[in-house]
Amino acid sequence: MTGTPLAAAAIAQLESEGVDTVIGTVVNPAGLTLAKTVPIRRTNTFADPGLGASPSWHAFAIDQSGIAFTPDVGVIGDQRLRIDLSALRIVGDGLAWAPAAFFSQDGAPVPACARGALSRIEAALSEAGIEAMIGHEVEFLLVAPDGDRLPSTLWAQYGLAGVLEHEAFVRDVVRSTAAAGIAIEQFHPEYGPNQFELSLAPQSPVAAADQLVLVRLIVGRVARRHGVRISLSPAPFAGGVGSGAHQHFSLTMPEGPLFSDGPGARGMTAAGESAVAGVVAGLPEAQGILCGSIVSGLRMQPGNWAGAYACWGTENREAAVRFIAGGPANPRGGNVEVKIVDASANPYLASAAILGLAVDGIKRRAALPPEITTDPAALSDSDRVRDGVVGLQRGQAEVIAALDRSELLRGILGDAAVDMVVAVRGLEHERYGDLDTEELADKFRMAWSL
Repeated sequence: MTGTPLAAAAIAQLESEGVDTVIGTVVNPAGLTLAKTVPIRRTNTFADPGLGASPSWHAFAIDQSGIAFTPDVGVIGDQRLRIDLSALRIVGDGLAWAPAAFFSQDGAPVPACARGALSRIEAALSEAGIEAMIGHEVEFLLVAPDGDRLPSTLWAQYGLAGVLEHEAFVRDVVRSTAAAGIAIEQFHPEYGPNQFELSLAPQSPVAAADQLVLVRLIVGRVARRHGVRISLSPAPFAGGVGSGAHQHFSLTMPEGPLFSDGPGARGMTAAGESAVAGVVAGLPEAQGILCGSIVSGLRMQPGNWAGAYACWGTENREAAVRFIAGGPANPRGGNVEVKIVDASANPYLASAAILGLAVDGIKRRAALPPEITTDPAALSDSDRVRDGVVGLQRGQAEVIAALDRSELLRGILGDAAVDMVVAVRGLEHERYGDLDTEELADKFRMAWSL
């Protein structure tokens, strides 16, 4: 997990490239990115034995003050943050970065650690002969340093005007991510004013989630250089379309890919059909992991391309599970996009949940439900019942309860991880569940910002 210690020559090389500080990050169950830093000469210590961190790191809430203590997470005890040196990257301006994970004082992985949970899922897939690849999308809104709206006089959905208005920012993001070894596949203005999206090249699950965290760090730094900030909130402003954090995934077994070149629906193999069926069936229970924050429900509405209905469809942007078939325009082969994920989710837990649901479907040989080839919101109630199309919850209390009682998600992620997500989301609902739409959007606009 932590990688081979850096030799003195390697540290000297980093110093010669101007690196003097190393940042290590973790993402907690509330989706908050937390960090510690060390001087470059302390890098190996950060990797092993690691730096101390209270168990309360798992319980920090999005309101900048709350701590969702549980019977297992309180003021007693200490854990260690250990960076993974194999994933260390130079960020620029004297900074290097590496992802971290939680370990106990005796070196055992902490069960509530999200990166550890995804590592276990990735290892289990490998043992089963399944290779998974994940590609993340990042949607964000440019806002003023105090979170207010920026002017949008020159803006059109996906328009060139947005690129030209923010040309220096766009080019700086492209340069800075490339320098850090990140492969951006596309970067463009989105639907909302001052909203952008970038797509990352697919990688193995843990590496992909690490890359996502690093990209958010870099984009946040670039925004500061240009006098603005980024909002990663699922609903930055009331009445807007919101921002997602869609995840694409593909699965391959020794006999070939599961979502391409098969005899089933849209070129899927039988196992591929079952994987999609498992994800669709599990979404109502997994919402608390994928989009469970107090503001996630503001985005989870028909018409927002947020996947408000648990169903699947080829290139259907209103279906929670969008299938992309292999072919000339998709040379990597077929893949599946889960649209309900937003940036309030812990990306490691979200990937673990999605892959776990897919594997559950394969193990059960779950039958693929009918493909939805139209906007599911346009179907009649009887048609939705006939095709098994379920509307996903918008109320946080229902989302939390479904996760809390889900034996399936507990089996995938472990009780410790699920209990902490339930705790932090429960604190959000207890404190802020009576706020109206505008109050929620305003209060948490910058909650996940970097």
